[in-house]
Amino acid sequence: MEAALLSGFIKTILPKLFSLVQEKYKLHKVLKGDIKFLEKELRMIAVTIDDQILLGREDHGALLSLSMEELRELAHQIEDCIDRFLYHVTREQQASLFRRTITSPKTLRSRQRLAAEVQLLRKIPEEAHQREKRYRVFAGLSSSRQAESSYCSSGSDPHTPKADLVGIDGPRDELVQQLTEEPEDLAKQLKVISIVGIHGSGKTVLAREVYESDVGRQFSLRAWISATGRGPREVLMEILRKFGRPVVDNSSVDQLTVDVREHLDKKRYFIVIDDMQTDQWSSIEAAFPEDNVVSSRVMVTTTIQSVANACSSSNGYVHRTKRLGDKDSEQLFVRKACPKKYLGYMQPESKEVLKKCDGQPLALVSMGQFLRKKGWPTGPNCEDVCRNLSHHLEQDETLERMRRVLLHSFSSLPGHGPKACLLYFGMFPCDHPIRRKRLMRRWLAEGFVETQPSSTENFNTLIDRNIIEPIGMCNNDQVKTCKTYGMMREFILLMSTSQDFITLFAGNKVEHKYVRRLSLHHNIATSGSCSSLDINLSLVRSLIVFGEAGKAILSFQKYQLLRVLDLEQCTDLEDEHLKDICNLLLLKYLSFGETVASIPKDIEKLKLLETLDLRRTKVKILPIEVLLLPCLLHLFGEFQLSDKVKITSEVQKFFLTEQSSLETLAGFVTDGCQGFPKIISHMKNLRKLKIWIERSEKNTNFTDLVNAIQKFIHDDKEESNDPRSLSLHFDACTENILSSLKAPSYLRSLKLKGKLLELPQFVISMRGLRELCLSSTKLTAGLLAALSVLKDLQHLKLIADELEDFIIEDKAFPGLLHLCFVLEGATLPTIEEGALPYLISLKLICKDLDGLAGMKINHLKCLKEVILDHRVTSETRETWEKAAKEHPNRPKLLLFNPVDESESVPGDSSLASTTAEREAMETFPTPDGALQEDNIQILVKQISSAAPEKLNNSEPISKDELNSSFNNMGFSEGKLGLTELSIVQNGKKILKQCFYFLEC
Repeated sequence: MEAALLSGFIKTILPKLFSLVQEKYKLHKVLKGDIKFLEKELRMIAVTIDDQILLGREDHGALLSLSMEELRELAHQIEDCIDRFLYHVTREQQASLFRRTITSPKTLRSRQRLAAEVQLLRKIPEEAHQREKRYRVFAGLSSSRQAESSYCSSGSDPHTPKADLVGIDGPRDELVQQLTEEPEDLAKQLKVISIVGIHGSGKTVLAREVYESDVGRQFSLRAWISATGRGPREVLMEILRKFGRPVVDNSSVDQLTVDVREHLDKKRYFIVIDDMQTDQWSSIEAAFPEDNVVSSRVMVTTTIQSVANACSSSNGYVHRTKRLGDKDSEQLFVRKACPKKYLGYMQPESKEVLKKCDGQPLALVSMGQFLRKKGWPTGPNCEDVCRNLSHHLEQDETLERMRRVLLHSFSSLPGHGPKACLLYFGMFPCDHPIRRKRLMRRWLAEGFVETQPSSTENFNTLIDRNIIEPIGMCNNDQVKTCKTYGMMREFILLMSTSQDFITLFAGNKVEHKYVRRLSLHHNIATSGSCSSLDINLSLVRSLIVFGEAGKAILSFQKYQLLRVLDLEQCTDLEDEHLKDICNLLLLKYLSFGETVASIPKDIEKLKLLETLDLRRTKVKILPIEVLLLPCLLHLFGEFQLSDKVKITSEVQKFFLTEQSSLETLAGFVTDGCQGFPKIISHMKNLRKLKIWIERSEKNTNFTDLVNAIQKFIHDDKEESNDPRSLSLHFDACTENILSSLKAPSYLRSLKLKGKLLELPQFVISMRGLRELCLSSTKLTAGLLAALSVLKDLQHLKLIADELEDFIIEDKAFPGLLHLCFVLEGATLPTIEEGALPYLISLKLICKDLDGLAGMKINHLKCLKEVILDHRVTSETRETWEKAAKEHPNRPKLLLFNPVDESESVPGDSSLASTTAEREAMETFPTPDGALQEDNIQILVKQISSAAPEKLNNSEPISKDELNSSFNNMGFSEGKLGLTELSIVQNGKKILKQCFYFLEC
C-alpha cells in the first residue's frame, strides 16, 4: 500500500523532471545529464516497486537498497528542487527588462543552486547502491522474506451470534419479500437481488439471515458461494461443487457456464454469491437462465455500486445497507463493551464512540471489544479512546479486523490517483460536507490528476466503492456534496499523516517540521501558538483554514511553492494580506471568504492560476486584470467591471486573439452598458455562464448583451455536444431579452429566474437541452404544455409560488428522468397514463401537500424514489408510504431536509424566489436525509414548553432558555453558539435555525 502510493507519486514528478531539460530553461549540458540520470533512476525504482507489488512482496526497500522512507524523502526533495527552480524562473519571466538586467546574477545563481541540489540528489541512490553491495548478505536475508498476504473480504462474519444481530429485522424482511414477490409481467422469471454497502456494514450477515430464513429454505437447490479472491471460472466451479457435480480443472468459462445452466434448468434454486469485487456477472450471467418458469433467485453482496447495478439491471432489486440508528448503535456497542456482571452499572458515555463508528456494525463491535479489553469500567473512558483512535487503529490487535477491512478498501483502489484523492479528504474537518467540484479542482491543482475527466473518474470510483458517501444531490442527479464516514476518516488521517501527505494542527502541535499540505481546523491555531512552532512553510503546497489562522500562518512571504490556497472559511484574513498572496507565483487554486472586499490589480502576477472563487466574498467590482490571466479556467462570484475600466490595446489583443482559457464565468452583473457583454463574445472556451441582468436608468439598450448570449448559445453546424450551461436572472423590465434570442440554439443546461409568462421560443426549439430549471412567481398552463414536447429533456425543476392546473398528457416528457416541484401552493399537475414513461425520481417540495394531491404514480413504471418536504403532515406521509408499497417497483419514500449550510455558497440559492426555494436550494438528500425528523419535532415541543408565552408573542428567547431545552433533549451546551433567536410565524424560524445549527 505504502509502496503503491510512492510509486504513483514518483510517476507524477517524472514529467516535471523531464521538462527541465527543455531548451527554454537554458541549462548546462552537465546539469541536463544529471537530471536525465535522476529521471532514469526514478523510473527504474517505480517499475521495480510495481513489479514487486504484483509478486505480493512488501520488502521493496531491501531490493532497492533504499527504505520506503528514504525513497519518499528522495522523491519529495526532487519535487522541492524542481518547484523552487520553476518559482524563480516564473519570477524572472515576470520581471521587467530593466529588472532582468539588474537581477541576471541572481538568475545565474538559481541555476547554479539547481545544479548543486541535483548533484546532491544524484549521490543518494549511488551511495545506497554502494551500501547495499557492502551488506548484500543482510539484504539477501531480508529479501528472502515473503510478505504475508492478508486479503480480506467484507469483514463480516456470516455466523454472527443471534444476540449480536441488531437492527436487522427490517432489512431482512424486505429482502425476504423479494424472494417471493413478483410483478405480473415478470412472474416466474429469475430475479437477481444485490446487497451493496461499505465494508463492515453487515452485508454478509444480512444475506445469511435471508438465506437461512423459512422462505429461503423453501428452494429445492441452495448454495452459498464465496467470491472473495475468485474469478468467474472459480465461482462457476464452486457452484458445481456445491451441487455435487464433477468438475474438470481445465474447463473454460464457456464450458462451465453450459454445465451450470444444464444443472439448473427448470429447477427452483437460490444461490448467494458473497463479496463479488469485480464485474464478474457479465461472464457468468449466462449460467442462470432468465426464464426458468420457477422464480429462482440469485443474491449478490458487494461493496461496489456498479457491480450491484450490473447484476440487477434486468429483473432485479438493489438493496443499499443503511447505518444503524443511534438506539441500535448504542445497544450493540454496550453489549460488546460491558461484561454481563456490570449490566446494572451505569453504561459508558458512548456519544463520541458512536460518532466515530457512524452506525457501522463492524466498527461498533470492534470498539466495544476494545473497550472491554481495556477493562471497562475501570479502564480508559470512551473520550480517551477516541482521542487516540488513530494510534489504537494502527497498533492494537483487537482492532485488527477493522484495520484489515479499511486497508483493503484503500489498497484495492486502482492506481495512485484514487488513493491520493482519497487521502486529500483528511484536509477537511470531521463531518464537514465537501463540494464535489471544489474538491476535484483542488485535485487538479495539486497534480493528482491531469485532466478534468480523470478527476471525475477518480471521484466516481470513490463513490462507486462506497468509500465516500454523498450528502446532497444536484438537479441532474450528480453528487453535489459528500463526506467520509467515521472509521474511514480515522484511517485516512492515519495514512495521510504517517506518509507526510498532510499535516493537521492537533493540540497546538505539528508533527512534522517540513510540511507539504497544511490544514487548520476551527481556531486550533492561534497567533501565539503558531509563532512558536518550528515549521518550514516554504514547502507547503496546499493550505486550507477553517476559522482563525493567526498572524504566523497568514504571513504569506514565508510561502513559495503554494498551489492551493483555500481561505473561504478563514475568519481573520484581511485585504492587506492579498498583496503577498499575489506573489505566490505557482498558485493554481485560490478562494477567499467574507472578510475580503476587493481584489488588487497585482493578481495579474498569478499567471498559472486556474480557479478563483469569490462567491463568499464582498467583492462587487472585479479588476480587468483577473480576466487577463492566461490559465484561468473557473471564475466564481457576483461582480461587475468598473465603469472606469479602460479597454486598452493590450486587453483588446488578449481577447481578439482568443487567448482566454476561461471555461466557467459564474457570474457577472450587468445593466447592458458595461464591458462584460463585449468581452464574453471572445471567450471561445466558455462552457458555463451565469448572468444577473439589472435595469439601469442610464441604459435601456441590451443589444450587446443579447448578441453575446446569442453567440454563446448558437448551435454550430457541426452540432457539438459540449456541456454548455447558461443561467439568467432577470426582472420584469428586462424579460424582452429572452424573446430576442433566436434559433438555432444549443445548451446542455438552462436556468431561468424571473417573471415568466410563456416559454421563450428559443427554448422550445433548442437542441440537446437535458436540464432545465424555471423559477417564477407563477407558471402558466401554456408554459408547462410547451415544456412537455422537449424530447431531449432529462431533468426538470419548477419553482413557483403558484402553479396553474395542468394535465401531463399521454406521451408527454418522453425522456424525462427526474421531475422536481418546489411550490408554495399545493397544486400539482394531473398525470395521465402513458406520460413520463421513464421517470425515475419525483420530488415534491411543498410543506402544504395534502395527501396525494390527485397525483397517481402507479403507471410510472420506472419510478424508484419519491421525495417529500420534511414538513408535510404525518397523514400525508402515510398516504404516500401506502402508494409506494402498492407500486410495482416499491419506490423509496424519502424526506427532504435542507443541506448543511457550511458548504453552501450564495450562488447556490440564487434561484430562490420563494420561501420554499430558499430552504430547498438546489440540493436533494440521500436516503439518510430524513434521520433528523424526530429531533425536529421534539425540538419544537421542548422549546414550546420551555417558553410558551414567548413563542406565542414572537419575543426573543435567551441562550440559557435554549440551553435548558436542548439539555432536556440530550444535547450538550457546548454545541450551542446561539446568543438569541426571534420566534416568528408560529415558530417557523426557530425550527429552521436550530436544526441547521445542530447539524454543523
